Amino acid sequence: MDPTITPQRLTACMVEDVRADQFDQVVGPLTEILMACVAQGASVGFLDTPDAEDAFSFWYGVSGSLVSGGRRLLVARFAGQIVGTVQIVLATPANGHHRAEISKLLVHPDIRRKGVARALMQRAEAIARTDGRSLLILDTRTGDAAESLYYSIGYERAGIIPAYARSTTGKLSDTSFMYKQL
Repeated sequence: MDPTITPQRLTACMVEDVRADQFDQVVGPLTEILMACVAQGASVGFLDTPDAEDAFSFWYGVSGSLVSGGRRLLVARFAGQIVGTVQIVLATPANGHHRAEISKLLVHPDIRRKGVARALMQRAEAIARTDGRSLLILDTRTGDAAESLYYSIGYERAGIIPAYARSTTGKLSDTSFMYKQL
């Protein structure tokens, strides 16, 4: 993270939809964000902070579904620097073309609580609407700050599964499954 970007200076960010042919330009900053978020305990599928190679591999796994159109990748920029990301999973079975899944909302720990996650979610919802989706679903660790964000933008909890995912500390954590009708 660029040391000149401080939380005090973050007043607005731009959210953009990354096309498959732009992926190589964003994978480096996305790797840094993923590693920083997991190091701070983010529950995004890793038990330990991934090294750069594992983080790159994760993102390159995402890139294939960008090409097929089954996923959209959004990034938030401030002063030209990528500070956050979210994915919209559009690939659904035939009976689910009305819904999409929100996945991997990540904001660099140095920039949190400045409106970046909210801006990413608002753009994700707009894209889902444009794509004809009327229902968004997601999951988050129960009690995390992200859960409060989701409630504040209109998501409802469908239920909690206890001991759903192991955290970076090794503890089994409950997961809230949430939805929003658009």
